[in-house]
Amino acid sequence: MSIIKTENIDVSFGDLHVLKGVSLEVQPKEVVCIIGPSGAGKSTFLRTLNGLEKFSGGKIFVDDNLLDEYDSGNHVFKMPKKERAQVLLEMGMVFQRFNLFPHKTVLQNVMIAPVHVKKVSKAEAKARAMELLARVGLADKADEYPSRLSGGQQQRVAIARALAMEPKIMLFDEPTSALDPELVGEVLSVMQELAKEGMTMIVVTHEMGFAREVANRVLFMESGKIVEEGSPEQIFGSPKSERLQQFLKSVL
Repeated sequence: MSIIKTENIDVSFGDLHVLKGVSLEVQPKEVVCIIGPSGAGKSTFLRTLNGLEKFSGGKIFVDDNLLDEYDSGNHVFKMPKKERAQVLLEMGMVFQRFNLFPHKTVLQNVMIAPVHVKKVSKAEAKARAMELLARVGLADKADEYPSRLSGGQQQRVAIARALAMEPKIMLFDEPTSALDPELVGEVLSVMQELAKEGMTMIVVTHEMGFAREVANRVLFMESGKIVEEGSPEQIFGSPKSERLQQFLKSVL
């Protein structure tokens, strides 16, 4: 059973056709990396999955349940509100920018959603938050404010915050693109550990080494379409399309 499936997703912003019939199926515990040039529609696709971006055509399934269906801009089906909210909580998201609350400590940032959204007790949320901060190597920073952390540390807090909601799937939207090069490794190693532990992940990334080592499957997107997909060995070792060959030459 797939954990997420899309069929022919179309997204337009005015006259700009950003996604053109994108179909994808992701299995539990699979790590799928999406690569491609800027403006290919990678981030838009990710944001469409968890309802941050509206789409005009296609279907999205989560755990084989239809979440949304549009046809020519018309909403054909929408999962009931309460059920939908529960399903969307199963998707954790980590953004390019860390989006931490600056006026709250690291610990408070990780605790806030479980307490307010899931109605978990503060004691339970705190214990879980400290566990997660230890997991991302930041237990000693629990009482610091985000402004006192490096970019890499802030992104690791953002990962812990997403994990605090106990998602079934993690979406990463270029999580290292806003970081100084020397801080990239610390974030990627946390993601690598998550993959080893069996977390289902969809990762939009420019880090080709990470995609090659960690992904089960790599998708190459351009101009709003999936141009090629396959194992890392196939995508990086013997790319079929001329456009992917050109892209890899320019980035590797």
